[in-house]
Amino acid sequence: MARHYGTAIIPARPYKPKDKSKAENAVLIVERWILMRLRYEHFYTLSSLNQRIRELLMELNQRQQRVHPGSRYELYMRLDKPALMPLPAYAYTYIDSKQARVGPDYHVLYAKHAYSVPHNLVGQTVTLEATAQIICLYYHGNVVAQHPRKHQPGGFSTMKEHMPDAHVKQRWSAERLLGWAESIGSGCRAIIASQLERRQHPEQAIKSCLAILNLATKYGQDRLEAACLKALLLEQPHRKVILNLLLNNKEQDLSGTDIDEHPMMNHHNIRGQHYYQ
Repeated sequence: MARHYGTAIIPARPYKPKDKSKAENAVLIVERWILMRLRYEHFYTLSSLNQRIRELLMELNQRQQRVHPGSRYELYMRLDKPALMPLPAYAYTYIDSKQARVGPDYHVLYAKHAYSVPHNLVGQTVTLEATAQIICLYYHGNVVAQHPRKHQPGGFSTMKEHMPDAHVKQRWSAERLLGWAESIGSGCRAIIASQLERRQHPEQAIKSCLAILNLATKYGQDRLEAACLKALLLEQPHRKVILNLLLNNKEQDLSGTDIDEHPMMNHHNIRGQHYYQ
């Protein structure tokens, strides 16, 4: 931002309160001459409040100072304004920059939304620059992809030219994922098939499919298969549901409901269903 406006940012020194005295005094003056004078006034629109603040600010800047001769406005016109440079031709735009590794589905994740890059960059590290309107992706300093900024969590922005000509060009194909899942069990295969069908392009589901299949490494194939079967029974074939079942050891209960280990308590305040007509 400093380079854009051709200025320099010099922060106050730590443990040197006198460095901040000018700024703090300016805040105090604004509180006394503007905010304190507004405390008894009523405003019903933001524009009317802004108009009143503008009037009081003009009055404050025209007020004669005691130490320095002239008003703040006169000093600004005589000293500051002649030294000012013209504003840049376009407004400053904040850019969020980060390094990201391209996933096996040739997408890069930013703010929970996936953006595609050419499929031959799978496994490579790219630089992502994000503004409020556009996402730019660079590889070795060259632009490899541009996408309009999307704010849809879990969504995909995929360009057709980034897609491989055939699944065989990829390390992971739908057939290989289904084959791996089938070696674990029919329930796991059904979950992976569901993940592939939910996406507009099967390649977009590779990352989520691998995340589910890799759970077998930590929890074992039998537990993963049981969790997949229960997730299908609950009609929630999602990784988050499967992981939650595994973490809480609930995958073996195929009833779809949690079993209450404590018997119902008998108490005169508990009236039961027969109480209500």
